[in-house]
Amino acid sequence: MSLTLDLTRASPAPAAPVNLTGLTREGLRQALIDADICPPEKAKMRASQVWRWIHHYGVTDFAQMSDVAKETRAKLTEAFTLARPEIVERQVSKDGTRKWLIRTAPGIEIETVYIPDVGRAGALCVSSQVGCTLNCSFCHTGTQKLVRNLTAAEIVAQVQVARDDLDEWPSPKEDRRLSNIVFMGMGEPLYNLDHVADAVDIISDNEGIALSRRRITVSTSGVVPQLQALGERTQTMLAISLHATNDALRDVLVPLNRKYPLDQLMAGIRAYPGLGNARRVTFEYVMLKGVNDSPEEARALVKLIQGIPAKVNLIPFNPWPGTDYQCSDWKTIEAFAAILNRAGYASPIRTPRGRDILAACGQLKSESEKVRASALRQAERDAGAEAA
Repeated sequence: MSLTLDLTRASPAPAAPVNLTGLTREGLRQALIDADICPPEKAKMRASQVWRWIHHYGVTDFAQMSDVAKETRAKLTEAFTLARPEIVERQVSKDGTRKWLIRTAPGIEIETVYIPDVGRAGALCVSSQVGCTLNCSFCHTGTQKLVRNLTAAEIVAQVQVARDDLDEWPSPKEDRRLSNIVFMGMGEPLYNLDHVADAVDIISDNEGIALSRRRITVSTSGVVPQLQALGERTQTMLAISLHATNDALRDVLVPLNRKYPLDQLMAGIRAYPGLGNARRVTFEYVMLKGVNDSPEEARALVKLIQGIPAKVNLIPFNPWPGTDYQCSDWKTIEAFAAILNRAGYASPIRTPRGRDILAACGQLKSESEKVRASALRQAERDAGAEAA
């Protein structure tokens, strides 16, 4: 008896084409050179041409680039893609909030929320990671395990999906419905700073989506070592997910505080590049009944942020299944805000938006993950029944 061994190896699967939507201007220029689309001396011009079609007109097919030679379009189509990610689900709240569940790759799903009448016209809350590592005790999103960082293309794609749905191509100069971007979705942006910074560069470019950096806000729970780099690389507005005025309580609400306690965090904020009256810090403070909502806490907050150009967003807690926290009473929130106002700090009370579709602060991806978990359990039961 003889055996024949097949020692040949299957050829590796071809790499997926690069999506040009996630490349910075320089990255796009270099990609065109590397793919032999054009010689180096013409790459800057060609990159600007392609850039405008992608980010100003929002095209998803190279064939639509009418001022690019036909043979060049064919080369672009062969080497690259402009494909949008899959929209798994689209929901619209009774208050006009829109939420998209977006699948960017197998097993990679994120949620993005558009909130009308926020900022100049409407704000898009984008995610920077799939899941989160921070485990903030009041946040449902934080209970979902981190899968991975999002790429710049996946961050920019969230903006593109929203603009597709809002019919905002080409980029309007005025009367935008999407006027502000907030990195307040899933994940901690400062743990993905490279891709976040590239996405900000793309979104803010004047020949593309053209949103001012002062209309882009990056929210962090306090990754202190990255604050300086965030300010220098992005020049965006800064928001701090604060929620407590002393280390003992913040250690519970925001466990990252154990690594970067309040004294380090406040020092990092005071040194934030460009900080001033035109670029105030936004402190986010979720109102938890009987936990952090007393007049004493309000006065402690005033003392903590004294001298920092800032405003405080008071966020009524958005409940989720299984939480032990409750939202503060409205009168309590108003009394808290009054103390801040008297100290000279604007303290708007954020109106809960999109609660009916689980699109409010701290609720992202909860429903989709719950549904998938339920379906998985049912599949396991079905498999067990068949085996029996």
